[in-house]
Amino acid sequence: MEKLEADLKKAVRDLFASNKIDLLIGHESGTLPLHSRPCFISSANETDKLVMNSYCSYNLAVYLPRLFQISQHRKVKAPLPKVGIVAKGCDMRSIVGLVREKQVPRENIVIIGVPCKGIVDLEKVNTLMGGDIPAESKENQSGILTVTTKTGSMKEFTKEEIILNTCHECQFPLPKDADVLIEGKSKKINDEKYTKVEEFEARPPEERWEYFLEEISKCIRCYACRQACPNCYCKECFAEQIKDGWIGAGNDLSDLLLYHIGRIFHQAGRCVGCDACVRACPMDIDLRTFTLKLVKDSKELFDYVPGFSVEEPAPLCTFREDDNQDFISEP
Repeated sequence: MEKLEADLKKAVRDLFASNKIDLLIGHESGTLPLHSRPCFISSANETDKLVMNSYCSYNLAVYLPRLFQISQHRKVKAPLPKVGIVAKGCDMRSIVGLVREKQVPRENIVIIGVPCKGIVDLEKVNTLMGGDIPAESKENQSGILTVTTKTGSMKEFTKEEIILNTCHECQFPLPKDADVLIEGKSKKINDEKYTKVEEFEARPPEERWEYFLEEISKCIRCYACRQACPNCYCKECFAEQIKDGWIGAGNDLSDLLLYHIGRIFHQAGRCVGCDACVRACPMDIDLRTFTLKLVKDSKELFDYVPGFSVEEPAPLCTFREDDNQDFISEP
């Protein structure tokens, strides 16, 4: 990780020196052990704060759309910034989606791709630590993570034990076609699995609906899932429209269902499985099963998985004569 981080810092300094970027979106160390947080760098002098490690879980693509919003109240429009962004494979696919949907101008971003070995799931670490509070950690070249607690005890974990579930299933650990690609090893690509989704699909419809109700009833309408998702870039969310009053502002189950059904179906053909919504949810709602179900359906019905091509149209934005129409019921 040390070499990867050093190469990343050098690449960023070079981009600032050649005036190719005005701003860099990356990660820096968090205030707590085993944490990182997003950072925004506007000069080469700030580059040393950058980190790239197994705790850089944020999908930084979520910040891009707001950087290119044009104010309708200014008579003279300011030039758009040139933005560099550090991207793992899932981040890169989100960026491509934003470019495809005309939310981000491709010519104004420089994507710095970093190979991903998997992101550590802090909940798994805390469970395995048995209540001991981590103070620091170190990862060696073999992927062994050594965690030291505040009491001085040490525990070792293999990377496979503690990475996020979504990382286990990731098919795109290397950000293809990045403008600058930092050299390094990425995680091994495992067989694609939809085990939990298949278990969900195998249930009778009534049980599936009951499970959905049980999960969604936990929601407190904090909108953290929406705010963390790069695909949720609407300036005004349908859930907060007052004039048309799509749904109520309270926590009635019917309102919760309408919000989540609307948000989840908006992910069809767009979700990259970064699990930003899952990690953001304070109520531990199983959003992953529902969004991954639509990922699976998009692949099976339309042979489509969000990838790295800006030109490839999304399945819900195009029509082919050989599209599967089995899901369409008779009138």
